[in-house]
Amino acid sequence: MMFPDFTHLLNDILQNPAKSIAIIGNLILIESLLSVDNAAVLATIVMDLPEHQRKRALKYGILGAYLFRGLALIFASVLISVWWLKPLGGLYLLYISFDWFIKKIKNKDEEDAEETPDKESSWLYKNSIGLLGQFWATVAIVEVMDLAFSIDNVFAAVAFSDNLLLITLGVFIGILAMRFIAQWFVRLMQVFPFLETAAFIVIAILGVKLSLSLFEHFYPATAFAHFLASHTMEILVSAITVLLFVVPVATSYLFGFPARKK
Repeated sequence: MMFPDFTHLLNDILQNPAKSIAIIGNLILIESLLSVDNAAVLATIVMDLPEHQRKRALKYGILGAYLFRGLALIFASVLISVWWLKPLGGLYLLYISFDWFIKKIKNKDEEDAEETPDKESSWLYKNSIGLLGQFWATVAIVEVMDLAFSIDNVFAAVAFSDNLLLITLGVFIGILAMRFIAQWFVRLMQVFPFLETAAFIVIAILGVKLSLSLFEHFYPATAFAHFLASHTMEILVSAITVLLFVVPVATSYLFGFPARKK
């Protein structure tokens, strides 16, 4: 069934309030931390526009983020119901996390070298600028990036829980949170740059969890498969996520490791 019984999903949330709050909190955290990186990419894309057009282009980007998150959440209902999409999603999350770490290792001696998207080389931009003009061609690029970010984040959200209502709440509250606390998160990431690394470690863990659904599908009667499908597993993943963010910040304050920027 593609669209589940939302009464059942709501009851599941109400019967497990602590687990539900933990999952929503983690979804907001992941959405917010990844959106800081996404916002930096989008800001780079609009930089060549006249100053009075930049805010308007980013405003359309926020609207696009809501629209594409909504479409991606429809895809999430398919992702939950079609078993083989989960391991594929897991492999995709593992790919983007390992790709990030490989690029980070390659650029570790080039602190000022930062990869930014070159919209001038984009097929969409080159083929739309003549028809739409610079502003709308840039908006088109922003919306395509929003779509890509939506897919990434919804894959990560599904790894936390199969409850579509819970996923929807977490993802949309996360977007709303970014609208109001974006600057605070930017400053947080500047002071604690290792939080980005923590975010991609979490993505890798979520990729492993989704990939393990392959075992769950083929060996459903085993104790490990029951554990993978249990509330205990959801709580464990949520707890690990919180610890991966909280512990480094605490040790950074207490012991100076990992190093934070003053």
